Amino acid sequence: MKPSNNHIQVLHTQYVASLRKEKLLVRWYQLLICIAFFTLWETASRNEWIDPLLFSSPSAIATLFVQKVKDGSLFLHTSVTLFETVLGFLCGTLLGTCLAALLWWFPRLSKIADPYLVVLNAMPKVALGPILIVALGPNFSSIIAMGTLISIIITTIVVYTSFREVDPNYLKVLKTFGANRFQCFKAAVLPASFPTIISTLKVNVGLSWVGVMVGEFLVSKQGLGYMIIYGFQVFNFTLVLLSLLIIACLATVMYQVVAWLEKKLMKNR
Repeated sequence: MKPSNNHIQVLHTQYVASLRKEKLLVRWYQLLICIAFFTLWETASRNEWIDPLLFSSPSAIATLFVQKVKDGSLFLHTSVTLFETVLGFLCGTLLGTCLAALLWWFPRLSKIADPYLVVLNAMPKVALGPILIVALGPNFSSIIAMGTLISIIITTIVVYTSFREVDPNYLKVLKTFGANRFQCFKAAVLPASFPTIISTLKVNVGLSWVGVMVGEFLVSKQGLGYMIIYGFQVFNFTLVLLSLLIIACLATVMYQVVAWLEKKLMKNR
Protein backbone atom coordinates (compact mmCIF):
# COMPACT_ATOMS: atom_id res chain seq x y z
CA MET A 1 0.00 0.00 0.00
CA LYS A 2 1.35 3.44 -0.95
CA PRO A 3 1.97 5.61 2.16
CA SER A 4 -0.04 8.83 2.39
CA ASN A 5 1.55 12.28 2.32
CA ASN A 6 0.55 12.85 5.97
CA HIS A 7 2.32 9.66 7.05
CA ILE A 8 5.48 10.67 5.18
CA GLN A 9 5.30 14.12 6.78
CA VAL A 10 5.01 12.55 10.26
CA LEU A 11 8.00 10.28 9.60
CA HIS A 12 10.05 13.22 8.36
CA THR A 13 9.14 15.28 11.46
CA GLN A 14 10.13 12.40 13.74
CA TYR A 15 13.42 11.96 11.89
CA VAL A 16 14.26 15.68 12.19
CA ALA A 17 13.33 15.62 15.89
CA SER A 18 15.60 12.61 16.47
CA LEU A 19 18.49 14.42 14.76
CA ARG A 20 17.97 17.49 16.96
CA LYS A 21 17.77 15.32 20.07
CA GLU A 22 21.00 13.54 19.16
CA LYS A 23 22.75 16.88 18.52
CA LEU A 24 21.59 18.29 21.87
CA LEU A 25 22.71 15.11 23.63
CA VAL A 26 26.19 15.36 22.10
CA ARG A 27 26.46 19.05 23.08
CA TRP A 28 25.34 18.22 26.62
CA TYR A 29 28.00 15.52 27.02
CA GLN A 30 30.66 17.84 25.57
CA LEU A 31 29.69 20.56 28.08
CA LEU A 32 29.63 18.02 30.90
CA ILE A 33 33.17 16.82 30.09
CA CYS A 34 34.40 20.44 29.99
CA ILE A 35 32.82 21.31 33.37
CA ALA A 36 34.08 18.07 34.94
CA PHE A 37 37.62 18.74 33.67
CA PHE A 38 37.84 22.28 35.06
CA THR A 39 36.15 21.29 38.33
CA LEU A 40 38.58 18.42 38.85
CA TRP A 41 41.51 20.69 37.96
CA GLU A 42 40.41 23.38 40.45
CA THR A 43 39.81 20.80 43.20
CA ALA A 44 43.14 19.09 42.60
CA SER A 45 44.97 22.42 42.70
CA ARG A 46 43.23 23.71 45.87
CA ASN A 47 43.87 20.43 47.71
CA GLU A 48 47.45 20.29 46.33
CA TRP A 49 46.93 16.91 44.70
CA ILE A 50 48.90 18.56 41.90
CA ASP A 51 51.57 21.25 42.26
CA PRO A 52 49.67 24.61 42.06
CA LEU A 53 52.89 26.38 41.03
CA LEU A 54 53.32 24.19 37.94
CA PHE A 55 49.72 23.45 36.97
CA SER A 56 48.05 26.59 38.39
CA SER A 57 44.23 26.48 38.62
CA PRO A 58 41.23 27.70 36.58
CA SER A 59 40.45 30.39 39.17
CA ALA A 60 44.03 31.75 39.03
CA ILE A 61 43.92 31.72 35.23
CA ALA A 62 40.56 33.54 35.27
CA THR A 63 41.98 36.18 37.63
CA LEU A 64 45.00 36.70 35.39
CA PHE A 65 42.71 36.84 32.34
CA VAL A 66 40.67 39.69 33.89
CA GLN A 67 43.87 41.49 34.86
CA LYS A 68 45.29 41.21 31.32
CA VAL A 69 42.03 42.35 29.79
CA LYS A 70 41.92 45.43 32.04
CA ASP A 71 45.47 46.52 31.19
CA GLY A 72 44.85 45.85 27.47
CA SER A 73 47.92 43.65 26.97
CA LEU A 74 45.91 40.51 26.24
CA PHE A 75 44.14 42.05 23.23
CA LEU A 76 47.44 43.28 21.83
CA HIS A 77 49.19 39.88 22.07
CA THR A 78 46.13 37.94 20.88
CA SER A 79 45.50 40.18 17.87
CA VAL A 80 49.15 39.93 16.78
CA THR A 81 49.17 36.13 16.91
CA LEU A 82 45.73 35.81 15.30
CA PHE A 83 46.73 38.07 12.41
CA GLU A 84 49.95 36.13 11.83
CA THR A 85 48.13 32.80 11.96
CA VAL A 86 45.33 33.79 9.58
CA LEU A 87 47.86 35.26 7.13
CA GLY A 88 50.07 32.14 7.31
CA PHE A 89 46.99 29.93 6.93
CA LEU A 90 45.78 31.80 3.83
CA CYS A 91 49.24 31.99 2.25
CA GLY A 92 49.96 28.29 2.85
CA THR A 93 46.59 27.17 1.49
CA LEU A 94 46.54 29.46 -1.55
CA LEU A 95 50.17 28.86 -2.54
CA GLY A 96 49.81 25.10 -2.00
CA THR A 97 46.66 24.98 -4.16
CA CYS A 98 48.34 27.07 -6.88
CA LEU A 99 51.37 24.76 -6.87
CA ALA A 100 49.07 21.74 -7.12
CA ALA A 101 47.31 23.33 -10.11
CA LEU A 102 50.69 24.01 -11.72
CA LEU A 103 51.73 20.38 -11.27
CA TRP A 104 48.44 19.19 -12.75
CA TRP A 105 48.83 21.59 -15.65
CA PHE A 106 52.36 20.40 -16.48
CA PRO A 107 52.56 16.60 -16.00
CA ARG A 108 56.29 16.57 -16.80
CA LEU A 109 56.92 19.10 -14.05
CA SER A 110 55.01 16.90 -11.58
CA LYS A 111 57.20 13.91 -12.50
CA ILE A 112 60.33 15.98 -11.91
CA ALA A 113 59.07 17.51 -8.66
CA ASP A 114 57.56 14.34 -7.15
CA PRO A 115 60.66 13.09 -5.25
CA TYR A 116 61.46 16.60 -4.03
CA LEU A 117 57.94 17.01 -2.64
CA VAL A 118 58.31 13.74 -0.76
CA VAL A 119 61.64 14.86 0.71
CA LEU A 120 60.32 18.31 1.64
CA ASN A 121 57.24 16.78 3.26
CA ALA A 122 59.40 14.46 5.35
CA MET A 123 61.70 17.29 6.43
CA PRO A 124 60.89 18.83 9.84
CA LYS A 125 59.99 22.40 8.84
CA VAL A 126 60.55 23.60 12.39
CA ALA A 127 64.28 23.03 11.84
CA LEU A 128 64.19 25.66 9.09
CA GLY A 129 63.14 28.36 11.57
CA PRO A 130 66.65 29.64 12.34
CA ILE A 131 67.45 29.79 8.60
CA LEU A 132 64.30 31.82 7.94
CA ILE A 133 65.24 34.24 10.70
CA VAL A 134 68.70 34.76 9.21
CA ALA A 135 67.29 35.09 5.68
CA LEU A 136 64.29 37.33 6.42
CA GLY A 137 65.38 38.95 9.65
CA PRO A 138 64.07 38.60 13.22
CA ASN A 139 60.71 40.16 12.46
CA PHE A 140 57.12 39.65 11.44
CA SER A 141 58.08 38.24 8.00
CA SER A 142 59.91 35.26 9.50
CA ILE A 143 56.86 34.28 11.58
CA ILE A 144 54.51 34.50 8.60
CA ALA A 145 56.97 32.50 6.48
CA MET A 146 57.13 29.82 9.18
CA GLY A 147 53.32 29.61 9.34
CA THR A 148 53.18 29.33 5.54
CA LEU A 149 56.03 26.86 5.14
CA ILE A 150 54.65 24.34 7.57
CA SER A 151 51.41 23.85 5.57
CA ILE A 152 52.32 24.55 1.95
CA ILE A 153 53.92 21.19 1.05
CA ILE A 154 51.21 19.00 2.55
CA THR A 155 48.57 21.20 0.85
CA THR A 156 50.33 20.80 -2.50
CA ILE A 157 50.58 17.01 -2.20
CA VAL A 158 47.00 16.43 -0.99
CA VAL A 159 45.33 18.79 -3.47
CA TYR A 160 47.44 17.59 -6.40
CA THR A 161 46.51 13.99 -5.58
CA SER A 162 42.86 15.03 -5.59
CA PHE A 163 43.28 16.73 -8.99
CA ARG A 164 44.77 13.55 -10.43
CA GLU A 165 41.97 11.35 -9.10
CA VAL A 166 39.23 13.18 -11.02
CA ASP A 167 37.47 10.70 -13.31
CA PRO A 168 39.28 10.90 -16.69
CA ASN A 169 36.00 10.15 -18.47
CA TYR A 170 34.74 13.60 -17.44
CA LEU A 171 37.76 15.19 -19.04
CA LYS A 172 37.35 13.09 -22.20
CA VAL A 173 33.73 14.21 -22.54
CA LEU A 174 34.72 17.85 -22.11
CA LYS A 175 37.53 17.51 -24.65
CA THR A 176 35.09 15.88 -27.07
CA PHE A 177 33.06 19.10 -26.94
CA GLY A 178 36.20 21.14 -27.67
CA ALA A 179 37.10 22.24 -24.13
CA ASN A 180 40.72 23.31 -23.63
CA ARG A 181 42.84 22.45 -20.58
CA PHE A 182 41.82 25.55 -18.63
CA GLN A 183 38.12 24.86 -19.25
CA CYS A 184 38.57 21.22 -18.14
CA PHE A 185 40.26 22.42 -14.96
CA LYS A 186 37.59 25.02 -14.23
CA ALA A 187 34.57 22.85 -15.08
CA ALA A 188 35.62 19.42 -13.77
CA VAL A 189 38.90 19.21 -11.85
CA LEU A 190 38.54 22.14 -9.44
CA PRO A 191 34.86 21.57 -8.48
CA ALA A 192 35.48 17.84 -7.95
CA SER A 193 38.35 18.67 -5.59
CA PHE A 194 36.43 21.08 -3.34
CA PRO A 195 35.85 18.48 -0.58
CA THR A 196 39.58 17.71 -0.46
CA ILE A 197 40.53 21.39 -0.45
CA ILE A 198 38.12 22.02 2.44
CA SER A 199 39.54 19.05 4.35
CA THR A 200 43.01 20.49 3.78
CA LEU A 201 41.83 23.81 5.20
CA LYS A 202 40.83 22.02 8.41
CA VAL A 203 44.27 20.41 8.68
CA ASN A 204 45.98 23.71 7.92
CA VAL A 205 44.21 25.43 10.84
CA GLY A 206 46.25 23.37 13.29
CA LEU A 207 49.45 23.49 11.22
CA SER A 208 49.33 27.29 10.92
CA TRP A 209 49.05 27.68 14.69
CA VAL A 210 52.04 25.36 15.14
CA GLY A 211 54.11 27.30 12.58
CA VAL A 212 53.31 30.70 14.08
CA MET A 213 54.00 29.48 17.62
CA VAL A 214 57.40 28.16 16.55
CA GLY A 215 58.13 31.48 14.84
CA GLU A 216 57.12 33.46 17.93
CA PHE A 217 59.16 31.17 20.18
CA LEU A 218 62.25 31.95 18.10
CA VAL A 219 61.73 35.63 17.47
CA SER A 220 58.97 37.90 18.73
CA LYS A 221 58.31 40.78 21.06
CA GLN A 222 54.53 40.38 21.00
CA GLY A 223 52.03 37.57 20.62
CA LEU A 224 50.83 34.53 22.55
CA GLY A 225 54.05 32.64 21.76
CA TYR A 226 55.99 35.49 23.34
CA MET A 227 53.72 35.29 26.42
CA ILE A 228 54.44 31.54 26.73
CA ILE A 229 58.21 32.06 26.50
CA TYR A 230 58.06 34.99 28.92
CA GLY A 231 55.98 32.88 31.34
CA PHE A 232 58.62 30.14 31.27
CA GLN A 233 61.42 32.64 31.86
CA VAL A 234 59.80 34.18 34.95
CA PHE A 235 58.32 30.84 36.13
CA ASN A 236 54.76 32.13 35.73
CA PHE A 237 52.96 29.01 34.56
CA THR A 238 49.56 30.63 35.04
CA LEU A 239 50.50 32.96 32.19
CA VAL A 240 51.63 29.97 30.09
CA LEU A 241 48.38 28.09 30.66
CA LEU A 242 46.30 31.21 29.99
CA SER A 243 48.07 31.59 26.63
CA LEU A 244 47.50 27.91 25.79
CA LEU A 245 43.79 28.13 26.63
CA ILE A 246 43.40 31.23 24.43
CA ILE A 247 45.18 29.43 21.58
CA ALA A 248 42.85 26.44 22.00
CA CYS A 249 39.77 28.69 21.91
CA LEU A 250 40.94 30.64 18.84
CA ALA A 251 41.94 27.47 16.97
CA THR A 252 38.47 26.05 17.68
CA VAL A 253 36.82 29.22 16.35
CA MET A 254 38.95 29.05 13.17
CA TYR A 255 38.03 25.39 12.72
CA GLN A 256 34.32 26.19 13.11
CA VAL A 257 34.62 28.98 10.52
CA VAL A 258 36.13 26.48 8.05
CA ALA A 259 33.37 23.97 8.87
CA TRP A 260 30.75 26.69 8.23
CA LEU A 261 32.47 27.50 4.92
CA GLU A 262 32.38 23.81 4.03
CA LYS A 263 28.62 23.64 4.61
CA LYS A 264 28.05 26.72 2.46
CA LEU A 265 30.21 25.48 -0.43
CA MET A 266 28.85 21.94 -0.35
CA LYS A 267 25.27 23.24 -0.18
CA ASN A 268 25.77 25.40 -3.27
CA ARG A 269 27.38 22.64 -5.34
